[in-house]
Amino acid sequence: MTTSVSTPVPSDFIRTAVAEDIKSGRFTHIKTRFPPEPNGYLHIGHAKALSVDFNIAQEFNGEFNLRFDDTNPAKEEQEYVDSIKEDILWLGYEWDELFFASDYFEAIYDYAVQLIKKGKAYVCDLSGDQIREYRGTLTAPGVDSPYRNRSVEENLDLFARMRAGEFADGSRTLRAKIDMASGNINMRDPVMYRILRAHHHRTGDKWCIYPLYDFAHGQSDSIEGISHSLCSLEYEAHRPLYDWYVRELGIYAPRQIEFARLNLSYTVLSKRKLLQLVKEGHVRGWDDPRMPTLSGYRRRGYTAASIRDFCSRIGVAKADSMVDIGMLEFSIRDELNKTAPRALAVLRPLKVVIENYPEDQTDMLDAVNHPDDPAAGTRQLPFSRELYIEQDDFREVPPPKYFRLTPGREVRLRYAYFIKCVGVVKDEAGNVIEVRCTYDPATRGGNAPDGRKVKATIHWVSAPHAVAAEVRLYDHLFTKPNPDDVPEGGHFLEGLTPNSLEILPNAFVEPSLRDATLGSRYQFERNGYFCIDSDTTSEKLVFNRTVGLKDNASK
Repeated sequence: MTTSVSTPVPSDFIRTAVAEDIKSGRFTHIKTRFPPEPNGYLHIGHAKALSVDFNIAQEFNGEFNLRFDDTNPAKEEQEYVDSIKEDILWLGYEWDELFFASDYFEAIYDYAVQLIKKGKAYVCDLSGDQIREYRGTLTAPGVDSPYRNRSVEENLDLFARMRAGEFADGSRTLRAKIDMASGNINMRDPVMYRILRAHHHRTGDKWCIYPLYDFAHGQSDSIEGISHSLCSLEYEAHRPLYDWYVRELGIYAPRQIEFARLNLSYTVLSKRKLLQLVKEGHVRGWDDPRMPTLSGYRRRGYTAASIRDFCSRIGVAKADSMVDIGMLEFSIRDELNKTAPRALAVLRPLKVVIENYPEDQTDMLDAVNHPDDPAAGTRQLPFSRELYIEQDDFREVPPPKYFRLTPGREVRLRYAYFIKCVGVVKDEAGNVIEVRCTYDPATRGGNAPDGRKVKATIHWVSAPHAVAAEVRLYDHLFTKPNPDDVPEGGHFLEGLTPNSLEILPNAFVEPSLRDATLGSRYQFERNGYFCIDSDTTSEKLVFNRTVGLKDNASK
């Protein structure tokens, strides 16, 4: 089993329960599983669940299975299977065995036949709407189906004919016979099988009936010998049904334990809603860096270690709550601050001409690759007469408490010299398109021999040596912390951030980044942390901003 490098996690109620089960002898060997449905890409919420499943198995010297819950072929695709496997391995987790619920279709069918023979299941002709109507409410008991008392022989015959494809989709279901007056609606004769003619990505057209999750899940756990079925909190009300099936079948019984799912501010984690964002073009795909998918975070520049660290920090809880996205951003910012090499990049360029610098001269200046890591060494920055600085680093008429470049003021260029603005060039509309400056050659390295001080240091790139780049700045997809909190009659899409992606097509980076490769991460000094995007070509670099230098979540 792969060793996790996540931050050590203190004991919690799940670990306490597992330890007690071992001590009591209920289980002698721990085995967990991660059971995603292949109907979408994994997101940050799955990462939390995956970390719990994997780390519990590891900490108790057990086993960890990956099992795809592929019981709904109408929504599942091989693309999702492949992406899920890739994301899990990227995250640093490795399964001991790989299974699919479809591996057990024959066994699950036999389990259904066993329940029919015990008088615990029956074929029902009610439609889906009628089943919901007969089920009752939280305050009123359900009503028995008129087909509830069919004989065992008739049910066996009808169920076999369902499998043989004699009946239309949706015309019949197989239901468990439990208690239509139960206070738990999940126990009111739940559907076990439905007729569905849909091509399955693994079994093709072999089956036209498919088990529902509640029936397939517990039996799959039992077949694999799972000791602890760790689920999110919404399955707590399904636990009595989980236990009922394995008890009535007389098979090995895992223990289901529920924990709070991840709710992340400014984020939706419903796969249905994420699929809608993709299909309606609100994002550029499942791996759009604004998406909370693992592939989206990876493309944005997040590391597997930062996501594991985040999952460790938030821990395991018994009650749902909203986690501030700033915690996730802290994890990647903290890592990149320690590991990312520094570089100079100008995102919104404004040209600077140094009038007293020789036109045919280029200086090579030393720049440190990482201020806290001497072993990272230094690099050479070319300096010339013509530079680019950020537009925001110059104001012809400065606002109060503005200390950067203005007419008559001197500032420091990072790693270079003091420069002073002596004039500007404007276009016909009156916009400043060029700043004219002088420099003090005695201030090379950023300090004046006479001891004079400046109040601002700004970054720059040499215009003749600069490498053109496109820079993409990402904001939260949604404008409010809880996008699912919509007024009656409203829709979550109404909360989309109008401009969650800003593309800066005319940025420049220092020449040392010319050959940057996919996955490379840098701190662009004063601008944030950035990574190379997969859209990069030999003609143009494309950078994604991973996260800013400071926490701007509240802003």
